[in-house]
Amino acid sequence: MKERMEIKNLDDLYEAILHLETVEECRSFFKDLCTIPELKALSQRFQVAKMLIDDNVYSEIVRKTGASTATISRVNRSLTYDGSGGYNIVFERMNKKKESEE
Repeated sequence: MKERMEIKNLDDLYEAILHLETVEECRSFFKDLCTIPELKALSQRFQVAKMLIDDNVYSEIVRKTGASTATISRVNRSLTYDGSGGYNIVFERMNKKKESEE
C-alpha cells in the first residue's frame, strides 16, 4: 500500500513538471522543490551523462564536473545497462531541437 502511494506521489510530481513551459518556470519550481545540494547533484549527474554520451573518459569527467568515479559509474550504468532510457530520450529530443534551430 505504501509503495503504491509513493509511486502515485511520483506520478503527481512528473505531471507537475510536464506543466512547466519555460526554463524560468522550471528554475522557479525546482528552486522551491529542491535544496541547493540536491539541485547541484541532479545537475552534476546530467552533465556527467552528457559527457559520457560524448565519449569523454572518466578522468576528464572528474576534472570538469567534480563528480566521483562512483557517480560517473552509476550514470554510465543507467546509460548502458539498466537504465530506463530516459537520458537517451532527452538527449535525442534536445539534439533534434538544436538541429531544427540551425
